[in-house]
Amino acid sequence: MIDLRPVGYVIGILLALLGGAMVLPFLVDLAEGRGQWMVFAQSAIITGLFGTLLAIACSNGVKEGLTIQQTFLLTTGVWLALPLFGALPFVFGATEARYVDAFFEAMSGLTTTGSTVLSGLENLPKGLLLWRGILQWLGGIGIIVVAMVFLPELRVGGMQIFKAEAFDTLGKILPRATTISIQISFIYVSITMACVVAYFAVGMSAFDATVHAMTTVATGGFSNYDASFAAFPAAVEYVAVVFMILAALPFVRYVQLLNGNQTAVFKDAQVRSFLTVIFALVVMTALVLLSFDQLEKETAVRKALFNITSIISGTGYASSDYMQWGSFLVTLFFFIGLIGGCAGSTACSVKIFRYQLVFASVKTQLMKIKSPNGVFVPQYDGRAINDEVLNSVMSFFTFFLATLGAVAVLLGMTGLDFITSLSAAASALANIGPGLGAEIGPTGNFSGLNDTAKWILSAAMLIGRLELLAVYAILTVQFWRA
Repeated sequence: MIDLRPVGYVIGILLALLGGAMVLPFLVDLAEGRGQWMVFAQSAIITGLFGTLLAIACSNGVKEGLTIQQTFLLTTGVWLALPLFGALPFVFGATEARYVDAFFEAMSGLTTTGSTVLSGLENLPKGLLLWRGILQWLGGIGIIVVAMVFLPELRVGGMQIFKAEAFDTLGKILPRATTISIQISFIYVSITMACVVAYFAVGMSAFDATVHAMTTVATGGFSNYDASFAAFPAAVEYVAVVFMILAALPFVRYVQLLNGNQTAVFKDAQVRSFLTVIFALVVMTALVLLSFDQLEKETAVRKALFNITSIISGTGYASSDYMQWGSFLVTLFFFIGLIGGCAGSTACSVKIFRYQLVFASVKTQLMKIKSPNGVFVPQYDGRAINDEVLNSVMSFFTFFLATLGAVAVLLGMTGLDFITSLSAAASALANIGPGLGAEIGPTGNFSGLNDTAKWILSAAMLIGRLELLAVYAILTVQFWRA
């Protein structure tokens, strides 16, 4: 039988820390003087107390490391437990949200999806807006650690090819996670602070700059305004593009850069491919916009650059209603969202490296057909790819497409139309944010969906953020028998 005490202990500590994080919006609400500070005082006490008691109750089962089964449970359990309590300020606060809406918002925040059920954002208390930013910021740094420590260890979706790069040591999982977290945290905080300064320098208020820096570096996409980035001057879009790209690159390369390897970033095959894809898509989109719209060249390039970067990185900001850009670009944006950024970043979706591995495998097969007697081995970034990695990646693609179809069908059964069902499923599973159509498109939100659809999408966000297989593994009989 699996010992759940180590899992409960870690979850308890993280819940206690989440309760501590509520002190910041508590202080902001107290300073704003709108009487909303009690919301975070109550939420912090409930969350912190439950987390502390859970950690104390499970402390007698703490060991030096975790088994594979415990690691799977911990990876999934954290992303389920934190939204349960992160939703409390939305229930107690000015939104007075029903729990299904509050949980959807919290899950969207912590998985850095960016879909929202809230409207009239500019009129909400600042503490609640800050809390949305904090949820995404914590989710962003959390998923980096998961992608660099746990998923390579669990051999999920081909992530094992990054095991050596993720500071692989002979130590156990938890000690290694601590080492990586310290290094990553310094870089993550530094990039966030630089983003705050940059936003403030181009015209954002100090509060807006802080919240949007959190959601930009987390590639989350929550904004303080219903109009998202259409509410800001043009220069803000350029700043956002820079930091969305920085956040979508592998953080392990920043650690190497910090330690003196000045070529680590651009030697990465992921990085080169990611930037090339963005460049090609921006050029294509700008040319289409110029061909039918009365836009100046700079405006067309800026709109293309910002919205392409936002969607491919999974951030989900919008500066224009791209539903009005014609069917070709709308279709293009749907598929762009299924690309994603680099592994080991805050970006989401399929990830660029998996496409590279598939293309390498296809290329090898074509060469074998051309020269049957030749010996060809698929390679990634100069390294041979073994069958285990390729099978893992193929399994990921199979489960991703199957899950996308299943979620879309389930949403359709709740009464949603085809476009809304398919785009909402893709948005949740790939953690993009906005969908397509008038209701959940870049100018809408998810508040009008029925409760069943919101629960389905909340589950899809969790499954997608944890690379599918990490969640599905615990649903098998073999997992509990192991």
